[in-house]
Amino acid sequence: MMAAETGAVKPARSKKEPQPLIIPKNATDEQRLKLERLLRNPDKPAPIPEKPKEWTPRSAPEFVRDVMGSSAGAGSGEFHVYRHLRRREYQRQEFMDCLSDKQRLDEEFQRKLRENQIQAEERTAKRRLKRLKKKDRKKMKKASGKAGSTSAEPGQEAEASAGDSEEEDSD
Repeated sequence: MMAAETGAVKPARSKKEPQPLIIPKNATDEQRLKLERLLRNPDKPAPIPEKPKEWTPRSAPEFVRDVMGSSAGAGSGEFHVYRHLRRREYQRQEFMDCLSDKQRLDEEFQRKLRENQIQAEERTAKRRLKRLKKKDRKKMKKASGKAGSTSAEPGQEAEASAGDSEEEDSD
């Protein structure tokens, strides 16, 4: 009350003004809104969700006490128990099949990577050998050209080397 009497203005509380409601029309808008909200307060740490754990079925029981079939003398209430056990077993088998498929695909991928790497190394070695041969031929021509061109003029050497390079290109 004292502040009101003296004419002093109360400092405005840091009350946040309500943001206008923006409904994202597509995934890009949604991502942009999330990014804007994160950038409003850059000091606040951004939440990074952890990778969800992969689902694994319950392991098969070591000892099954109530062995029964769908209708082998069981009451009407036992069918649901049987059905749940059967569903759980099918899920477990499907999971193991998917796991083996994933493992087979991984092995196939690794094998393909090794093959590609070996092929790339072979191509590189072949090209390296070709470059070295070309380099050696140039050295030999240069050495033979210098030995024979001591009496020749420099202009004649340039013409002779230009003619030699045309011959190499035709190979």
